[in-house]
Amino acid sequence: MNSATILIVDDEEDILDLMDYTLVSEGYDVITCVNTSNIRDILDEEDISLILMDRNLPGVEGSMFIESIRSEGYNQPVIYVSAKNLSDDIVEGFDRGGDDYITKPFNINELKARVKALIRRTKKSDDILKYKDIIYNPANKTFTIDAKDVKLTSLEHDLLLEFMKSQNILLSREVLLERVWKDSINKQLKTVNVAIKRLKENIDPDGEKKYIQAVRGEGYIFC
Repeated sequence: MNSATILIVDDEEDILDLMDYTLVSEGYDVITCVNTSNIRDILDEEDISLILMDRNLPGVEGSMFIESIRSEGYNQPVIYVSAKNLSDDIVEGFDRGGDDYITKPFNINELKARVKALIRRTKKSDDILKYKDIIYNPANKTFTIDAKDVKLTSLEHDLLLEFMKSQNILLSREVLLERVWKDSINKQLKTVNVAIKRLKENIDPDGEKKYIQAVRGEGYIFC
């Protein structure tokens, strides 16, 4: 069973009920709201592991609300679940404090996977990460493959760690830019392609293991 508590904010009650039922079935504790009127009280009183936030809410735009509470010091992870599905909308959501973005209508299995991945990625833990023959030790921030140390640049380290925390989840170039490059001035889509090419050359020089797969027009998946 999962011990995390998830706050869902959505004024479409059928979608709210669907997400509530799905995540409770997965073992999460869930709190639901149809507006933002008492969100701050909930965040102050409850140990919220994740917020699922709609953007088209009565009285306030969801990402602007998240931006405002970020400025007040609230730092709970946020996944936007929104019908705003243009590339500019998604980038705007990340710029306003989002950690991930799901567009409506959504696949319920994708929702479960994204929730699980983000909670795992943001939880305070010193656990060693392992995927196939890759092991990451957070104590010294090192990767080994087949028990051999792998030398990576700081950027390659952050990129591979992001992939390991999001196993089998499609990551767009825009998402990788926001998560890995963050406030870097060199945030261009082609930068992602170049960095992944170099990372693949370091962790899979013979091209046999194919850890990172490109999905044409969509992004990359670590599988």
